[in-house]
Amino acid sequence: MLPHAEMVHWAFAAGILLVGLCLLCEAIVGEEVWQLRPWRKYLWPGLAFGLGVLLWPVMAFFTNSSIHMYAHGSWAEVLMLAGGAELGLVRGRLRSPLWRLTWPVAFVVTGTAFIVHEQNPWLFARSAFLHHLLGWTFVIAAIFPLLLVWRPRSAVLQACFALTIVTVSVMLFADRDVAPIFGHLSPLAGSPHR
Repeated sequence: MLPHAEMVHWAFAAGILLVGLCLLCEAIVGEEVWQLRPWRKYLWPGLAFGLGVLLWPVMAFFTNSSIHMYAHGSWAEVLMLAGGAELGLVRGRLRSPLWRLTWPVAFVVTGTAFIVHEQNPWLFARSAFLHHLLGWTFVIAAIFPLLLVWRPRSAVLQACFALTIVTVSVMLFADRDVAPIFGHLSPLAGSPHR
């Protein structure tokens, strides 16, 4: 018996929220204060990498079409790449700040996959609307991690990056497979469930 898709979305929303809150705390207190405890510098990159690893079983066991498998697989790959690059940077194994370009790439790949893998129009059901909204949020917000590559100390850009992640988690928490959006539900979507 497979859980409803929103259960998996909510589990990942909780993990993404933790990453976003860690990033927000780091942006508020500053990198020097955040890294006073040595384990904290590994916290959010490790969570991001772990979420990428956990996307592989989702791809294998909770998908019902090829396009969903490709989307979940691409999310897993870019999240592991970006999280792993960040872990390498905080550990000192990677030296070039250009490794931080993995985050804008991850945002663009993730946004594109969200947009492409949703075959229904925006107002088909709540899940369709949220997939389109998440996709465009990632694509547009890729500017924040891109600017952070050249302005890594900017507290405003760090806060925008963190708040983007928190916003994505809130959107995922709002996901329901078959539920109306703005009072509209396509008759083809099926009967709503709670």
